[in-house]
Amino acid sequence: MTIAVNITTTPKQKPNADELGFGQIFTDHMFVLDYTTEKGWHGGRIEPYAPIQLDPASKVFHYGQAIFEGLKAYITVDGDTLLFRPDRNFARLNHSAERLCIPAIDEEYALEALKKLVEVDREWIPKEPGTSLYIRPFVIATEPNLGVDPSTAYKFIIIMSPSGSYYAEGINPVKIMVEQKYVRAVVGGTGEAKTSGNYASSLISSEEAHAKGYSQTLWLDGKENKYVEEVGSMNIFFKINGTVVTPELTGSILPGITRDSMIQVLKQKGIPVEERHIAIDEVIEAHKNGTLEEVFGTGTAAVISPVGRLLWDGEELVINEEKIGDVSQLLYDTLTGIQTGKLADEFGWTIRL
Repeated sequence: MTIAVNITTTPKQKPNADELGFGQIFTDHMFVLDYTTEKGWHGGRIEPYAPIQLDPASKVFHYGQAIFEGLKAYITVDGDTLLFRPDRNFARLNHSAERLCIPAIDEEYALEALKKLVEVDREWIPKEPGTSLYIRPFVIATEPNLGVDPSTAYKFIIIMSPSGSYYAEGINPVKIMVEQKYVRAVVGGTGEAKTSGNYASSLISSEEAHAKGYSQTLWLDGKENKYVEEVGSMNIFFKINGTVVTPELTGSILPGITRDSMIQVLKQKGIPVEERHIAIDEVIEAHKNGTLEEVFGTGTAAVISPVGRLLWDGEELVINEEKIGDVSQLLYDTLTGIQTGKLADEFGWTIRL
């Protein structure tokens, strides 16, 4: 498939770095690819960023066939453009697509489309420390039919948003509430797919956490309400008595690309790391006996998010005096160093444009 390019004649004013925020401003162009059962995926094009027109009966509105990804592009210290592990994002997109009965996308073609789109809007990538170009590929079902079955038409779209530093004043530990009432996912469900519905069902817990002064929710498993799974927008790690532990992937946890990267960095640095079941009771006990040394989340947006306080069963646990731990800082410095070209990419993760 080819990629047609239609450059806008009315480019938008680019914002200053202090105006960026996260996911609020969008570049001049987007990539669009259509699907029908007759033609398959076709009509790939880069066109001016604009609203899309959908029939009110489009299945995405009624039965939730929608999946998405999140990744970033960076300007390196020497002025080049880097993408971080985009192949893994498109592989995961297809994994989500399989779960939601969405036709697979050619991953090599999607990567070429992304490269071209980034090149077209390269001037939108902010250059200030801590900033990046956030990239959101997504697929939605567009067939206008209320029958409860997979759509016969889809759109694959990539939009991009220049984003400021996730932390305005450094990496500040966050406060997290352990969810005891609701569940996010169960084995056999859609927890390991990056589908929009997973996030919709998590919003009520996030709202209740915010009302109590906590920034995010830590989810437990949906069967026994006992084992730690993930935070609303990131995977979770615990450093207990010198060993970093993260919940193993059982089918109800999103296989985070930053998560995988951190595990590889830990192994390279010789820091013990385990992927296994970890009960919330083990975390509480480790805090009581003084062996819970660090807690941190990992994800595309923040890279590393240290946890300074954890609310469980009405009790607030203060972790590492609400300071960023040595391992958290090491992981953050290593990954952001690779992403911005400050450190050599010994893992082969980056694509230089």
